[in-house]
Amino acid sequence: MPSSQPPPSTNASPPPDYKTIASQFAAAKRIKEAEDKKKKKAQASSTVHNPESTEQKLQQLQQKHQEEEITAREQRHGRLEVARKRTYQSRWAWTASFWVWLLCVHAVGIAYFTSGFLLTRLVLEEKSACDAPPTATDPLLLLPAWEGRGTVDGGCWHPRMFERAVVVVIDALRYDFTVPVEDNAAFHNAFPFMWETAVRDPGKAFLRPFIADPPTSTLQRLKGLTTGTLPTFVDLGSSFSGTAIEEDNLLMQLRDAGKRIVHLGDDTWEALFPGYFEGNLSRAYDSFNVWDLHTVDNGVMEHIFPLMSRKSEWDLLIGHCLGVDHAGHRYGPDHPEMTKKLRQMDSFIRDLAATMDDKTVLVVMGDHGMDSKGDHGGESDDEVEAALWMYSPKGIFGRTKPEYVTPPATAKIRPVNQIDLVPTLALLMGIPIPFNNLGRPIEEAFAGAAGTSWANLVAAERVTAAGIKRYQTAYFTARGIEDSTGPGSPGELWDKAEDLVPQGKKQDWPVIFRAFAAYQEATLQKCKSLWARFDLKNMAIGISVMALGVIVLLVYVSRGDDDDVIEDEELDLAEKSLELQGVKADVEATPSDTLDKRLVGAALLGALPGFIGGVVSSLVSGAGDWYRGSGIAALTSTAAVLVSMHEVQETVLSIVPRTLWGWMAVVFTVSQSVGFASNSYTIWEDSILLFFITTFGFVSALAALRIPSRADRYLAIYHSVVFILLGRLASFSKLCREEQMPYCTSTYYASATSSTSAPWQLLIPFLVCIILPSILKAYLQPSRSYEGLAPTWIGYVFRTGLLMSALYWLLDAADNGNWIPGLPDKTIKNISVYTAQMVLGLALVAGTTAFIWAPPCVSIVTSASPTDSTKAQVAILGYGNAHGARYLLLPLNLLAACILLSKPMGAGALGLMAWQILALLEILDLNNLAATSSPIGPVMLAVLGTFHFFKTGHQAVLSSIQWDAAFIPLFTIRYPYSPLIVTLNTFAGQILATAAVPLLVLWKASPKKRGLLDAVSRRALAGFVAYFAVECLATMAWAGYLRRHLMLYRVFGPRFMTAAVVLLVVDIVGILVALAGVRCNTMAIGEVFGWAE
Repeated sequence: MPSSQPPPSTNASPPPDYKTIASQFAAAKRIKEAEDKKKKKAQASSTVHNPESTEQKLQQLQQKHQEEEITAREQRHGRLEVARKRTYQSRWAWTASFWVWLLCVHAVGIAYFTSGFLLTRLVLEEKSACDAPPTATDPLLLLPAWEGRGTVDGGCWHPRMFERAVVVVIDALRYDFTVPVEDNAAFHNAFPFMWETAVRDPGKAFLRPFIADPPTSTLQRLKGLTTGTLPTFVDLGSSFSGTAIEEDNLLMQLRDAGKRIVHLGDDTWEALFPGYFEGNLSRAYDSFNVWDLHTVDNGVMEHIFPLMSRKSEWDLLIGHCLGVDHAGHRYGPDHPEMTKKLRQMDSFIRDLAATMDDKTVLVVMGDHGMDSKGDHGGESDDEVEAALWMYSPKGIFGRTKPEYVTPPATAKIRPVNQIDLVPTLALLMGIPIPFNNLGRPIEEAFAGAAGTSWANLVAAERVTAAGIKRYQTAYFTARGIEDSTGPGSPGELWDKAEDLVPQGKKQDWPVIFRAFAAYQEATLQKCKSLWARFDLKNMAIGISVMALGVIVLLVYVSRGDDDDVIEDEELDLAEKSLELQGVKADVEATPSDTLDKRLVGAALLGALPGFIGGVVSSLVSGAGDWYRGSGIAALTSTAAVLVSMHEVQETVLSIVPRTLWGWMAVVFTVSQSVGFASNSYTIWEDSILLFFITTFGFVSALAALRIPSRADRYLAIYHSVVFILLGRLASFSKLCREEQMPYCTSTYYASATSSTSAPWQLLIPFLVCIILPSILKAYLQPSRSYEGLAPTWIGYVFRTGLLMSALYWLLDAADNGNWIPGLPDKTIKNISVYTAQMVLGLALVAGTTAFIWAPPCVSIVTSASPTDSTKAQVAILGYGNAHGARYLLLPLNLLAACILLSKPMGAGALGLMAWQILALLEILDLNNLAATSSPIGPVMLAVLGTFHFFKTGHQAVLSSIQWDAAFIPLFTIRYPYSPLIVTLNTFAGQILATAAVPLLVLWKASPKKRGLLDAVSRRALAGFVAYFAVECLATMAWAGYLRRHLMLYRVFGPRFMTAAVVLLVVDIVGILVALAGVRCNTMAIGEVFGWAE
C-alpha cells in the first residue's frame, strides 16, 4: 500500500491548468467587451433620432439587460449544479461497482481455497444389514450359538443384552465436573452421583472420560455419536444449517428394525433426523437461546419421567439437556449458577436411575466440554474432555483389571473415544453396527460382571473390526486408493489378528483382543490421514485469485488523479466565471472521471469468457465442479483489469514507497503477514500490534519536531503521546487463549473461569458516557466544527445512548446476580432487552436518518466590519472542517451500537479506540500525512481495528465468539438480526475502523475541497482494504504451506478463517457504510455550498 508519484500519463489529456483557463477567460472578456461596444453604438444612434426620450429609454434598457443577465446566470448556475450533481452520482456508482466487483473476487478466492483446504470425507451410501455380518469366518468360533441369532430381537451380530436404551446428553458436561476434586471451584463436586455409583456398584455402572473429536460443536458431535465417523471442517461449515444425516447411523438402524424413537430437548436432533421420532411423544426446544438455562431442562424432566412408566411405547428415549452448556456460555463455569445447574442434573440422573429395569440401559454423556470461559468449538483439552456414564441394575459391567474399578481421576487416564459408543450401543441392543463406523466396543460393557468374559469381549471386538475393514475396503474402492499390506499397515495387523482366532485358547484372549484393538487404532489413524488430504489445485486457484486481487488493489492505490487537483482560489474563481458565462473548458474528461468505469467494463468483459469456458469445461469433463467457471472468471477478470490499468500507465513498479512513512506502512503490513508463518507470533498477535502502535506514536512524535510552528509542534507531540498511552491502556483488556497460558492473565471477564463482568467493570460504560462526548467536543472545537447538529447529537443523543448502554449492563448484572429476588421472573430481563432495543433504534435508525438529512455542522455569524462600521461581516464557523465534522456522526452511530453489544470491558476498549482514531487524524493532519500523499494513515487505522478486535474479548479461535450477544436486544433467535448482532459484537473493531476510513480524507476538508471521492476510494479505502487483503493472502498461503503442521487446526486454520471473514466484512462495510456515507455527506455539503467538482 505504499505511495508513489509516477510521471503523468501521456495517453490521457492533461487537466485544465491556470494558463488555459486564464486565456479562455481573456478571450471571453474580449468578446463581451465587443458586444457591449455594439450595444452602446446602437444606443447612441437611437439617441440621435429620438433626443427627447433618450435618457429614459437608456435607463429602461440597462435595467432590463441587468435583470436578464441575472436571470440567465441563475439559470446557468442551476443547470451547472444539476449537471455536477448528476456527474458525481454517476462517478460514485461506477466507484461502488468497482468495489462490488472486488468483493466478488475476494469471495471467489476465499471460497476456492476453502474448498480445497477444509477437509471433506466421501459419504458412502452402503448400509449394514442384520443378515449380512462383516466377519470373514464363523462367529461361533468365539461364541456359542444364542437364541434369535441373526435377528434384531436376539441380536444380529452379537447376543442382545438390552431391549431399550435411555440416552441422556448433558450438553458440555466436562469430565472433571463428575469426579471428586479437592478445591472450592463452583463447577467441582456438585455432580457426585455418577462417580459414587460407579465406585459403590461397579457391576451396575462405570464412568470414563469421553473424548470428542474437534470441532467441538454440538451438531458435529451428534454426527459422530450416531454414525461412528469423524467430523471434518466441511461439517463445521454447516454447523448451523442442521443438514440431515443421510449416511448409516444408529437411529436409522433402529428405525429400519421397527423400533420406536422418542426425543426430548435440543431441537438439533430434529434437524439431523427429520421424521425419525414419535410425534405424539417427542418434544423439541430451541437450542440457541443461551440466556435460558431452564426451559429445555425442565421440559426434558417434565416429560421423561412419565415415559419411564410407559416403556412399552418406545425403544430408544433420548433426552438432551442444555442448561450446563448455557450456564457456561452465560456465566462461565466458575459461577454459582453452574453449581445450581450441576446439582439439578445430579438430582435428575439420580431419580432417573431409580426408574431403570434389567431390560433398559441408561447412558449419560457430555457431547463436549467447555473451556475456562464456558465456551467451546476448538480442540483444547477442556473442550474435548467430556464424561460417559453407563448404568443398568442388571449388573453386567465389568473390569479386566482391579485398578479399573475406580473411575479415572483425570481425563488423561483411560479415555474413550466418543465414536466408541456407536458399536457399543449397537451390539448391546442387537442391531447392526452402522456401516461407516470407526469406533470400537467399550471394554466394560462386554467384559462381564467378573471381568473374565474374554470370549464375549473378543467377539465384540472382532465383529466391530471386521465392520471397519469392510468400510475401509469400500472407501478405498470408491476413492480409487490401493490398500497397503506392508509391515505395520492395517492390512497386516488384520491378518495377524485373524490368524490368532482359530488358535484361541483361554490364555490367548487378551492377545487376540489387543491384536484387533491395534488394527482398529491403525485404521483410525489411516482414515484421519486420508481425510487430511487437501485439494491442492483448488487451493492454488484460490491463492492465485487472491494474489491477483491484491495486486489490483496495490496498483489502484499507488496513484490517484487526485494528485493533479489544483487548489487555487484565483483559478477556481476564473473557472466559475467561465462556466457562468457558458464557456466550457476545451479539454476532455480526465482519467479520474472514467477510470472506475473503465475498470468495471474491463472486469465484466474479462469475466465473461472465463466463466463460459469454465462451465463448458466442467460439462465436457463431467467432473461436476460447475463452480469452476467462477474461479476462471475471477482470474481472467483481474487480468483484464490489470491490463486496463497498464494502458493508463499504472504499473506494479509505481507501488514502491519513497518516504519514511511509506516504508513504515510496508514494514508493518509485510512483517505482520510474514509473522503468520510462526505459531507463537500468531498466538501473541495482539502484543505485536501494540508494538506497531507504540512505534508509530514514537516516530510521529519525533517527526513533529520538524514542524515549523511551535504550537503545531507541541500539539503533534501531545497527540502522539496520547495515541501511545491509549494503546497501552487498552492493552489491559485481555482474553487469553489456551496457548498463552500461564504467561497471560484474562481481564476481560471477572475471572479466567467466568464469562460475566466483575462489579467494578460495570463502572466502565458510565465513564465512557461521561468522558467520550467531551473528548469528541474537544477535537471539534479547534476547527469551530462543534456547530449545527453536532452539539445536540453528540452532547445529548449520543450521550443518552451511552448512558442507556451502561444501564443495560447494570440491569444484566442485577439479573445474573439476582440482586432483587422479590421481582417476578424475567422482569429485569424484559426491561434490559427493551432498553437495548431503544439504544439500537436510537443509534442505527434515528442516527442513520439524522445523518442522511442533517445539514453541515456549521453556523453563520454576522458582525460589524472592523474597517467599516456601515458594512456587515459574515463568518461561517466550521467551514474548514465541514466535511469531516458532519461525516463523524456516521461512525459515532455505529460506535454507540457496538458499545452496547460489547461487554463493559469491550465498551471501554471501543471508547479508547474512538479517541485513538481522533488522535490519529490530528497526527496525520499536523504532519501533512494526508491519505492522498501517504499510506500510513489507512494502514494504522487497519492496525487499530485489528488490535481492538483482541481488546473486545476475542481471539482467532471459534471458542471466543460471544454467542450470548445475540440475546442482548432479543428474547430468542431471529434471522437475520441474530447473526448481524453477533457480527457487530465480534468484528466491532474492524467495522468501526472501516466506517472511519473516509475521515482520513474528509477531516479538515472544506466544502470546496476537490477530488474527495477519488481520494477516499483510491487512497484511503484501497489502502485500508489492501492491508486486510494482504493479511488474508498471507494466512491463506501459510495455512496451505503448513497443512501438515501439528498446530494447523489449532492456530493456522482458525487464523485463516478469521482473516477471510474479516476481509469480507471490511469489503461489505466499506461499500455499504464508508462509500455510501461519503455520497450522502458530499451531497449534503453540495446542496448548501455548491458542488466543488
